Amino acid sequence: MKFERYDISEKIKQSIVELGFNKPTDIQFKAIPSILKGEDVLAIAQTGTGKTAAFAIPIIHKLLRRNKNYNQNAIRCLVMVPTRELAEQVTKVFKQFAKYTDLIVLSMYGGVGQAEQVEELEFGVDILVTTPGRMFDLRAQGHIDISETEILVLDEADHMLALGFIRDIRDVVHHLPRKHQTLFFSATINEEIKDLAYSLVVNPIRIQISPKDPVSKNVTHALAYIEMDDKRFFLERIIKENSDKKILVFVRTKVRAERVQKAMERVGIETLAMHGGIEQENRFDILEKFRNGECNVLIATDLNARGIDISGIKIVINYDLPDVAENYVHRVGRTGRGIEKGEAISFCAEEEKSLVKEIEEFMHKEITIMPINKSEYTLTKVLAEKVDTNWQKLVSDAEKQEAEWQKKNKKKNKKK
Repeated sequence: MKFERYDISEKIKQSIVELGFNKPTDIQFKAIPSILKGEDVLAIAQTGTGKTAAFAIPIIHKLLRRNKNYNQNAIRCLVMVPTRELAEQVTKVFKQFAKYTDLIVLSMYGGVGQAEQVEELEFGVDILVTTPGRMFDLRAQGHIDISETEILVLDEADHMLALGFIRDIRDVVHHLPRKHQTLFFSATINEEIKDLAYSLVVNPIRIQISPKDPVSKNVTHALAYIEMDDKRFFLERIIKENSDKKILVFVRTKVRAERVQKAMERVGIETLAMHGGIEQENRFDILEKFRNGECNVLIATDLNARGIDISGIKIVINYDLPDVAENYVHRVGRTGRGIEKGEAISFCAEEEKSLVKEIEEFMHKEITIMPINKSEYTLTKVLAEKVDTNWQKLVSDAEKQEAEWQKKNKKKNKKK
């Protein structure tokens, strides 16, 4: 079924055509009709499947059908997300589909001054996309009134739960009208998520896409056993061999992000780094430079894994394996989005081997081992800092030299 056959506003269809969408994805096909009917929805779908559009399109349509008692200053839809970057991303999607409507969409989060956000709230907002912290602060100050909110969306609910927002989320529900629609979207599900979801929704329509394979089938996975101190050499090699591709590198901490960035800088590779210690305005600048290709390599922490929605990321490198298995899914979900193909390459040191098993159990599949023989490993370390090196030729030459050396050794042993 094509979007043109959906019973939604022509204004939305016009935006859909301009954005180049034709047929809905699985999650959109299953979620949109239920949301349009006003049903509560519990949706579990992997990253890159079009989850945001799955709720944005029907919400916009519903809000366009104003009733006579409509309060112009009411926040009619509240969308809660775990991170600032995700708030911007979701807001962008809403604005794209609401382009030809008069609906007002506002993104609100901490890390920036609140004065401008308060001013925009006073003019009236139809759809508020916000992180919990800033929303609760402004509600406590009397700037936010959700007593007439018709729709609550919890996006990436598993991450909000992990960040400890469960009590705050329950508090929000107490301030909503008794009759409202709740849409609960998550990339992963466990018992805690189920308990939270069913405590907030009423007879929900449950939608689960690819439950046995939480990662897009468009992504190939490979794992290389590399000692912790040697990872920088192999990262350098991959970047140089793929200089025309967008590469996203994940590390465990902000200190690691800065160290890896400096290591690449020493060998003449320009990278961007983004983590929780960087001011919010600078984070957006960094993402924009990565998006428009000013720099093709971004080093990030898990804080940003779900907020990076940039097309064209060809390779995701897990420089450090994630401590939590499901974060692997969110990391590699930045590539292979839609119909694009992507690669996920993980570096695994001796002390990280136990994490591999956890990740494989979570994904219900084994990760292919990327074999690195001794000569290739040594060669990568020795020559990693030499600029403009033809790595494939050097590796091939090294393998030939090793084969010749072994051949000579055999002859010597025969003579003896």
